[in-house]
Amino acid sequence: MKSVALHNLGCKVNAYEMDVMQQMLQEKGYKIVPFDEQADIYIVNTCTVTNIADRKSRQMLHQAKKRNPDAVVVAAGCYVQTGIEKVLSDEGIDLCIGNNKKKELVSILETFLREREAHNTNKTLHDTSIIEIGRTSEYEELTLTKTAEHTRAYIKIQDGCNQFCSYCIIPYARGRVRSRKQEDILAEIRNLAASGYKEIVLTGIHISSYGIDFSKEHTGEPQLLNLLQEIHQIEGLKRIRLGSLEPRIISEEFVQEISRMEKICPHFHLSLQSGSDTILKRMNRHYTTEEYYKKVELLRSVYDHPAITTDVITGFPGETNKEFEETRKYLEKISFYEMHIFKYSKRQGTVAAAMEDQVPDAVKQERSAVLLAMEKKQSEAFRQHKIGSLAEVLFEEEKTVDGSTYWIGHTAEYIKVAKAESRTLSNCLITGKISGLLSEEILLME
Repeated sequence: MKSVALHNLGCKVNAYEMDVMQQMLQEKGYKIVPFDEQADIYIVNTCTVTNIADRKSRQMLHQAKKRNPDAVVVAAGCYVQTGIEKVLSDEGIDLCIGNNKKKELVSILETFLREREAHNTNKTLHDTSIIEIGRTSEYEELTLTKTAEHTRAYIKIQDGCNQFCSYCIIPYARGRVRSRKQEDILAEIRNLAASGYKEIVLTGIHISSYGIDFSKEHTGEPQLLNLLQEIHQIEGLKRIRLGSLEPRIISEEFVQEISRMEKICPHFHLSLQSGSDTILKRMNRHYTTEEYYKKVELLRSVYDHPAITTDVITGFPGETNKEFEETRKYLEKISFYEMHIFKYSKRQGTVAAAMEDQVPDAVKQERSAVLLAMEKKQSEAFRQHKIGSLAEVLFEEEKTVDGSTYWIGHTAEYIKVAKAESRTLSNCLITGKISGLLSEEILLME
C-alpha cells in the first residue's frame, strides 16, 4: 500500500477539490498520511492568485521532495495551469495535473507510476496532464461523500470566471464560467444531509454566474435562485450558506425570494475591493460605490441586522491619498461585520501588474493598518449587538479557552459562540441567550 501526503493552498474551491482527491485515493486503497511525514507520493494542490502564492506553492513542492527524494511529487491546480514552463523546468516536480483534470488524478498517477517502474528509476520523469482551460466548456464533475468537517460541507457549484478584473489571474487559471448540473448538486447535498451534515456552503469561483450559458448571444439570468429553491427543500438540511456574491445579483426579486427561505443564512459576502469609484474603474469592477451601497441597503431592509462581509484591496496601482480616504470613509459608512483586508500584490500576467505608479510597500502597510483597525472596531460592534439576544448555534468542536473547556460553534451570521457543557454538542443546533463575551472574538451562550 503506497502512502500519500496531501497539502492544499488557496481558496475554498481548492479545499473542496482536495477533499475529493483524497476521497478518490482512499477508495483506491492508498494510505493517507500527514504532509510533514515521509510518504511515497506528495500532492500539492497549488494556488496562483498572487506572486506570493506561486512562491508558497513552489516551497511546499520542494519541501516534499526534500523530505523524500525518491517520492513522486505531484503539482496540481492553478500554479500548474498558469506557469507550466516554470513547472517543467523544476527538478523537484515529477507530475503536473492541471485544472479540469483532477477527476483523473488516480488514473494519471497510476499510469505515471507504471512508466516510472518500467524505466527502473527514481529520477524525475516529467509528465503533464493539462488542457487549454480557456477553451473548455466542460464542468469537471467531482462529488464528495464526506468532508474533514463533521457539521459543515462545502459544495462546489461552478468553476471559472468571465469578469477579468485587472488585478486577477484566475480567469487564466480556471477558464471561463462552467456550471455544474443541478441534479448532481442536489444529489450530493441529499447524500450529505442523509449522512448528518446540517449546513452546506455553496462555493465556486464566481457563483453569481451559476447557470449562465455565455456561449449564447442572450445569456439570460443566473439560475442561482432556482438552485437555492431546490436545495431548500432537502430534508435534514438546516442551513444554506452562500459563498462570495457579485453585488449585481442582489436584486429586489432575489432578496425577497431568499428572505422567504428560512434555511438561508443571513450572512452575505459581497466583494467590494475599493470604496473609490476611480479605482473600481481601473480594477475593471462592474459597479459603482453607489450601486454597491444600494445592494447592502436592500439586504438590510429585508433582514434584521444581517452579516455583511467583504474583501478590500489597498495600495492598488496609482491609489492616491484622496482615493484611499474615499475608501476609508466609504467603509465607515457601510459598517461591515468583517472585512478581509489585502495589500495589493502584483501578479505577473495581469493588466494591473503593468500599470504605472505602483504603490510603495511602506504606504501599503500603513494604509492596511488603518483599515485593519477599522475592521476590528466594526467587527466588535457587530458581535456586541448580539449580547442579550437569543441565537441559534451549530456547535462543531470542543476547545480550551483560558483554561476552561467549551463547545464552539457559529450562529447563522457566522459569529463564533462558546458554551460550557459537559455533554457532547458536536453537530447540535441549540438556541440560547448570548450573555456576553468569552474572548475578543467569541461570544458566550448561557
